[in-house]
Amino acid sequence: MKIQQHLLLKPSLIRQFLLMCICMVFSIAAFGQQAAVKLFAHRAAAHELDENTMSAFKESYEKGMRGFETDIRRTKDGKLVIFHDDNFERIVGLKGGVEDITLVEFKKLRTKKGNEMPTLAEVVQYFSDKPGVYIEFEMKTNKPVYKEKVLHQYCDELYNRVYSNRPKGSEYLLTSFDKRPLKYLKATYPDVDLLLIKSEGLSQKLIDEAKELGVKRIGARVEMSTRNMVTEAKKQGMTITLWPGRSVDDFLLGLSLGADYLCSDVPLAVTDWVKKNAPWIELK
Repeated sequence: MKIQQHLLLKPSLIRQFLLMCICMVFSIAAFGQQAAVKLFAHRAAAHELDENTMSAFKESYEKGMRGFETDIRRTKDGKLVIFHDDNFERIVGLKGGVEDITLVEFKKLRTKKGNEMPTLAEVVQYFSDKPGVYIEFEMKTNKPVYKEKVLHQYCDELYNRVYSNRPKGSEYLLTSFDKRPLKYLKATYPDVDLLLIKSEGLSQKLIDEAKELGVKRIGARVEMSTRNMVTEAKKQGMTITLWPGRSVDDFLLGLSLGADYLCSDVPLAVTDWVKKNAPWIELK
């Protein structure tokens, strides 16, 4: 109990412990090759920059990030824009949400930090001449407005906009907690790369859900997952992303579990920490 309390008070000791666990997981001879993971910026580094804004995408890219996650919603007049929350209260300080206003109205809004919020077109255009980038486009289709007809229009526009602007060598995924867009996209565009997200740990049940959808990528909670389950999922042909990543400790935990991809709100801090403290970890 005393050791546990001491660790809770000393984040640096937690990191040392996690690094020790990583070293124990991998053999010393193979460790340099196996300690590798794709790190990507959740909402373009949500806890470090003004989330989901062009300034955040640009700054994180210029500082070396080559992996990103963002969120797609549809305005009242059918335009796709970048915004995470169901409503504007946290980011803008106003009531209502994306689905309640037109694109013109949306573009007049500013975040609490004074930044304009981009359209999907603006984001994919920015990355269109930047090959070798990984981006997850999360489909935020949980509101009642996304009934079948609107959902299909949303998916068609998203697919065409994203993949027509993808540069050679980049990896673009469409992701969702909502199974409906995943099912529609898989049936309509067989070549699409999809990921099923869940707010739960990795399990055989979750693997089976992904298989039923024809999806080979899963996003699961890092603190609820185990290394044995990650290993089993990979044996069954799955690629595993673990989230959330709110600290360097979360990153190290995800790495020790054997994740293929790690989603982080603090990717710049993680990158800096790895360079200074664990340069043998490869951030792909």
